[in-house]
Amino acid sequence: MLTPTTAELLNAIEVLNKLGERINTDATHSVMQMPESSLGEHYAGRIGVNAIEQTSRIQIVAEQLKNWRDELLQQRRQNVSQSV
Repeated sequence: MLTPTTAELLNAIEVLNKLGERINTDATHSVMQMPESSLGEHYAGRIGVNAIEQTSRIQIVAEQLKNWRDELLQQRRQNVSQSV
């Protein structure tokens, strides 16, 4: 497996952030469509919880990718300083 470039990792992080935004937007829209009843409130709560869980997982992966990118940048700096 080839190591991704730092630009590819940055793109992946941006895509994950956009996905998180889309999940939140869709959840907000879905909650607004729920009827004002106890069942509607129940479903709205579930939608909110699911959105929070999904975006939390996305944030964890995005942070892992950011850390990987930082490691690659650090390695690149070390390689440049060693070759000089």
